[in-house]
Amino acid sequence: MIIVIAIAGLLMAVGAVGAIWRIIKGPSALDRIIASDVLVATVMCALGAEMAVNGHTDTLPVMLGLALFGIVGSVSVARFISSRDDT
Repeated sequence: MIIVIAIAGLLMAVGAVGAIWRIIKGPSALDRIIASDVLVATVMCALGAEMAVNGHTDTLPVMLGLALFGIVGSVSVARFISSRDDT
């Protein structure tokens, strides 16, 4: 079980580092926005895995807040980009 947890943690860390790298080096604003959504999703997955391993639901409100942040952020960016393309 420890090996599975370590592999999952390593893969989530690699995903988070890749997203941070794209936020820093992204050639366009849209790349940075998508990378920030990936980072939020990775953090949510890590929190969910931590809850499953330790058998508690203490961080569930944090996950719900991050999900709300991700949805509102994606929708607002999509509306901004679409209104900018119309003109």
